[in-house]
Amino acid sequence: MVVAVYPGTFDPLTYGHMDIIERATALFGKLIVGIYENPSKQPLFPLEQRVELVKVAATGLSNVRVRAFKGLTVDFIHQVGGKVMIRGLRANSDFEREFEMALMNRKLAPDIELLCLMTSSQYQFLSSSLIKEVAKLGGCLEGMVPDHVALALRDKFSVSITLATGKGRM
Repeated sequence: MVVAVYPGTFDPLTYGHMDIIERATALFGKLIVGIYENPSKQPLFPLEQRVELVKVAATGLSNVRVRAFKGLTVDFIHQVGGKVMIRGLRANSDFEREFEMALMNRKLAPDIELLCLMTSSQYQFLSSSLIKEVAKLGGCLEGMVPDHVALALRDKFSVSITLATGKGRM
């Protein structure tokens, strides 16, 4: 059984991510979604919550496991017995960044294959950064993130707005 790993920060998880997860599960016997703890970034959601949000979204996908990791992605892939790294592509800008990372990963771990999946057209515009901006401004997230992720975003930003204005609940 070939083990594939789909690494990312997933801050937050979008339907674009889920599109890649669902399609990768059809290709591989086991898919591990690796949630990256990046100390240089300031994620909106703590690592444990990101792991839980992905686990809830992946319920029903029997060959998916969700795990947190830090350090080099290729080291994590080796630790879990992975042979393939999955990445999603939306646009040319994604390709350029992924190409650079692929060359570095190939140098570090030539035994790990890279498989890039094009995000389905209805999700190509989605990015976690845009989702956070829409949520922060109170926009509709329907069709962009799973319902439980939308609720987590609303909770996160309603607390931030409340604390910033001094109004409402605390």
